[in-house]
Amino acid sequence: MAATLITNVAIFDGTGAAPFPGEVLVEGNRVAAVAKGGERIAADGATVVDGGGATLTPGLIEAHAHLGFGSSVGRVLRGRGQTPEQMLLITAHTAKVMLDYGFTGAYSAGSHSAPAETALRDDIDAGWLPGPRLRACSFEREASAIAEGSRRTYTGFEHRPPDVEGVRAFVKEMAEIGVDSVKFVVTGDNSIAPNTSHLVLYHDVELRAAERAADETGVWLNAHAHSADAIKMVLRNNFRVIYHCTRPDDEAIDMLEARKGDVFVAPTVGLNWTNIYDDPNYAKRDDGAALREQIEKLEHLSELMPKLHRRGIRLLPGGDYGFPTNPIGKNAHDLELFVTLFGFTPAEALTAATKLGGEIMGMAGELGLIKPGYLADLLLVDGDPLRDITLFQDPDNLLMIMKDGKYHQPPRPRPRPRDPLNGVAQRRLKEHAE
Repeated sequence: MAATLITNVAIFDGTGAAPFPGEVLVEGNRVAAVAKGGERIAADGATVVDGGGATLTPGLIEAHAHLGFGSSVGRVLRGRGQTPEQMLLITAHTAKVMLDYGFTGAYSAGSHSAPAETALRDDIDAGWLPGPRLRACSFEREASAIAEGSRRTYTGFEHRPPDVEGVRAFVKEMAEIGVDSVKFVVTGDNSIAPNTSHLVLYHDVELRAAERAADETGVWLNAHAHSADAIKMVLRNNFRVIYHCTRPDDEAIDMLEARKGDVFVAPTVGLNWTNIYDDPNYAKRDDGAALREQIEKLEHLSELMPKLHRRGIRLLPGGDYGFPTNPIGKNAHDLELFVTLFGFTPAEALTAATKLGGEIMGMAGELGLIKPGYLADLLLVDGDPLRDITLFQDPDNLLMIMKDGKYHQPPRPRPRPRDPLNGVAQRRLKEHAE
């Protein structure tokens, strides 16, 4: 069995504890031993990697992956009309980009094609394609969505009768294809159609049918839900992942806390931030009303998410990356936003992207920590991410990317001593000063 001994590193093990000097032995695809301080692990023929004092962390895990959205750093996808064959190749490319940027795991929040996503997952697992460990998802099932020209609008559930059998059939069809989770768009979205984020699109009885079908078929349920009524509805029906979770009232927050051991929330702050600061066209939409709504939403989330965090609700980075203005490869920006907007410490943000990532993947006990018996998904980072959480945004700072005990990026020696803050952080400081 091939073995690698990684020495002379500061180890952030994913638990949230401070990094400690040590060594890590990898045998096969798992961590075999971890030494702290002056402890030493016998090499016994293992290949030795000198980390040069860099920081060793678990691989990052994206909680809101949209590999099929298509846009990635260096390859922005503008316009639609791609064939299924083209989209499959584009999605395979975005999977590689995600791994290039240190994301060794991805929990999908919706695919362009369930068969394509399950095929991609299986080929990645078999080692034929580079990419993160993937939990595959159905496409995003909408209800009461109506196309109006190039945009969609929504009507509430009260304008149509319940379609219980249609919901059950959808869950079962997706399960037969082989997805790990099924996603329902339970509210509208102001970014797509103005003034629809509070509009509930499903009858309660439909989501109850989805829960029963999910139990029967063994898949998880994910929800796109903004409003308090929608959040409470999906909680009553045992949905596992809530995306956005923008406007919970006090009752909904209490319900979230009561189920904090089996519910995950990904607020998707990355796209919200991008719409405001990185998309010059967004300000032109609806005579500026769309931008004003996004600014108010970001301010609201900056007050809400610290409250949820204090309640112990599991909040995970995952900012809807994959749009042209928010391409895959920028996913680690969410870690910075969790710190600067939500009041997380860098250690808490990184724990959310590693330990909690292992949990949302359904792999608690073997993924997301540097611990004996855990899968060897590891990053070697040039610098201390607890001093500068933006380090993950530049792939040049990733001196090694290991997934499943194998190198995606073989170890590189550390460059000359660097400034305490990297280029991204220096730019942020400069922008703030201006």
